[in-house]
Amino acid sequence: MMMSFEAASLPPRRAARVRRLSLVNFRSWRRVVLDPGDAPVVLVGPNGAGKTNIIEAVSFLAPGRGLRRATLEEVARDGSERRDGASHGTGSGYEDDCSVGNGSDGSDLGNGSWAVSAEIEGHAGPVVLGTGINPPDQAGPVRSRECRIDRVPVGSAAAFAEHLAIAWLIPQMDGLFFGPAAERRRFLDRLVLAVDPVHGARVNALERALRSRNRLLEQGGGDARWLDAVEHEVAEVAVAVAAARAETVRRLAAEIIASRDDAGPFPWAGLRIEGWLERAVGDTPALALEDLYRARLAEGRARDRAAGRTLDGPHRSDLVVIFGPKGVTADRASTGEQKALLVGLVLAHVRLVGAMTGMMPVLLLDEIAAHFDPDRRAALYDTLIRLGVQSWMTGTDLAAFAALGSRAVRFAVEPGRLSRLD
Repeated sequence: MMMSFEAASLPPRRAARVRRLSLVNFRSWRRVVLDPGDAPVVLVGPNGAGKTNIIEAVSFLAPGRGLRRATLEEVARDGSERRDGASHGTGSGYEDDCSVGNGSDGSDLGNGSWAVSAEIEGHAGPVVLGTGINPPDQAGPVRSRECRIDRVPVGSAAAFAEHLAIAWLIPQMDGLFFGPAAERRRFLDRLVLAVDPVHGARVNALERALRSRNRLLEQGGGDARWLDAVEHEVAEVAVAVAAARAETVRRLAAEIIASRDDAGPFPWAGLRIEGWLERAVGDTPALALEDLYRARLAEGRARDRAAGRTLDGPHRSDLVVIFGPKGVTADRASTGEQKALLVGLVLAHVRLVGAMTGMMPVLLLDEIAAHFDPDRRAALYDTLIRLGVQSWMTGTDLAAFAALGSRAVRFAVEPGRLSRLD
């Protein structure tokens, strides 16, 4: 259940921290350890050196498929890329950090396996989170992601959300405002997931139920009782998904208004959802709304059979973002304005998570300084420090982070090597 905003409306007292991060066979990294402590982290190096791979590993400490939406096999290190020797940060080595794998040093990991482990300071205090996939056994079963908390297996990464939340902003999101609606729905679902850990399971259940309905329609419908049963499930989950999205947008819009600064470096955003279910959840009881949606699904069977998909529901909704200072939709703003608007939106979400959960999330910012002038970069860094979040930032130019001064820990990243900059 989504946490109560009213019960947690006081400013957060602390922020989540990744104090030690260990990777084995993750993307380009054979083995690496970082010890950032409590400070913001800056990763600097040439393109292709593995900076984004490190923050992607951090993103796997949250429910879902990480910031690149990769499959489990895609993040495993390709043996053709391996280099001799281990790479380290300030730690002495890999030691016994990773929770997946049979050996104490991770040396048994191979054959497409990988592991990520982190010592974090979260909601429940210090804890070790670990995730990855083990080598396949000789019987060759389908491998699944394993997750552990203090080396004790848990059902999924959703359990990690009890300890910390993670937010991110990556270059692939730059086209969010003019791209397909599916990308904005996915963005919104990530916002919801940070305060409602079971939301991902609801979205997955809705997708499965819709696929089942589409298959039945494709087969001619069969026994109407089967369609009735599937549509009953679709409606129940769809209303829950729509309600969670609508509530998050309402809370986020209120947070934006409360912290609005017309003279600030990051413009404020207006938000709304285009979708009849999301608009109706605040005024119509959930059971009545489910009955209404089931009736609409039943009436639309012939149409949906002809289309080959379900044309009505929250899987078709869209998040509309307004560039507040000009009162136009975000897709009509300039490229620079869109980037600044997106940063402001993510920062507002970070504040909301802090207010609702009592702890600020870890924030991942890939190539964040590339498109900002020095004044706006400095304003961003000041905002991050003021919020108290642990941010992980990447870039190719060390000078772009000069305004941070001694407030961050910096690492130089080269292919296969990482070193701390003092």
